[in-house]
This record gives sequence, C-alpha cells and structure tokens, in this order.
Amino acid sequence: MVVTEVWRYPVKSMGGERVESVEVSELGLFGDRRWGVFDVATGNVLTARRAPDLLFATARVQDGDVVVDLPDGTTATPADADAVLSAWLGRDVELRAAGDVGGTYENPMDADNDADWVSWTGPGGAWHDSKWSRVSLASTSSLGTWDVRRFRTNVIVEGAGEDDFVGDHVRIGDVELAVFKRIDRCVMITRPQPGLDRDLDLLKTINREREACLSVGALVAAPGTLAVGDEVERLPRV
Repeated sequence: MVVTEVWRYPVKSMGGERVESVEVSELGLFGDRRWGVFDVATGNVLTARRAPDLLFATARVQDGDVVVDLPDGTTATPADADAVLSAWLGRDVELRAAGDVGGTYENPMDADNDADWVSWTGPGGAWHDSKWSRVSLASTSSLGTWDVRRFRTNVIVEGAGEDDFVGDHVRIGDVELAVFKRIDRCVMITRPQPGLDRDLDLLKTINREREACLSVGALVAAPGTLAVGDEVERLPRV
C-alpha cells in the first residue's frame, strides 16, 4: 500500500484541506479536529448531524491557527469567528480549540427521520468522536467511486485490506499507528455538501455490505511525519 492522499479537517464537520505531508503527534495530524463549533445553548460541539450547514464551510490551518471560509466567500479568522459563525448559523456559537476535556456530541439513531438522538462525550485534546481513533485510514478499494470528502478520512492508500490491520501496528513514514477499530458510519455521510447531493443509499449500502463500517481508526504509537508516497508497512506482532 502507498499513501495517495492526506487530509486534515481543522474544524469538526467542516470541509478540510489536502496536504502533501504532515506532522503527527499523539493527538493525530497537526491541526486535525483541533477546533470545534460550540453551541452555547446546549453545551454540545456541533456536527453536521445537527447542523448540516457546517459541511458547506471549509477550514484550513494558516500560520498555526485556523481560518474558515464560508459558502458566500466570507472568511472568519480567530479574531471574529464567534460573531461570523453565529450570524451564519443563526445561533449563538463559539469557535473553540480542543482542551483537556472532550466534547459532547449527538447522533440521530434513524437516518431517515432524525427523530431519536443519542449523545456521548469524546476524548480530550482534539474533537474526535472516539478515544480509539486519532488517525483514520481507508483504501481506494473500499472507497470505490465514493467521494472521500463524505468520510472525513485522514489517510487514503492505494490498494485494499485495511480492515485486516485492526489489532496490529502499521508504519507510515516514521509514524507508527496502533489500529484499534473499524469506523462505523452515521447519517452525516449522506448529507449534501459542495458538489455532492444528499445520498441516503450510501449509508444503506455501507450498512448492508460493510457492516456499517468504512475506514479504520488508530492511535499514534510513535509520532513523526507522514506524506503522500509513503509505503504502509504492517509491523510484526511481538
């Protein structure tokens, strides 16, 4: 397997940016999910499950901080992000950097009607859903013709068989990842975003053919740098 694309998503649920190489720490890719849109009224970190408009904004890291580009061409910087995002979303929100305490998230149980919701608290340090996934990886074989942007996966590799990495360690560049889980998918992947229409059949297909999972999640066993063109090496068990 060879890395073909590397993505980071600075603000949870917003579009992200492709990079050629990136530093990776125990929190994941530098800048990935380091910021979230905090709903002042509910105390939750908003995701596209509850606020699908987030998918139409794009976030990028600039000089170590975050810049958000809105669909109308407005750019929100750290100095004015709270006011700009609140006006855009029509609710009182704050753009918050992740801290030691994880965020609280919500997910609808039914993709068709968004009626019943569950909530949970993620890990600290970055706005990740699961404490077992700081870096995500998917193969071109698993993705097929599906657009990678729907899944917010960090590392795309040419080949197949990433599900078999679960329980093992892999090395990419000088980064070592401990692969813990297959990543289960929710209604968010069906939401429309720039260039992509709503697609409820997508989630139904993944539920039916892939046991509701696409891509694998890993913790960082050894930090370093990974880049497009790096080989993915499966390490022997000890």
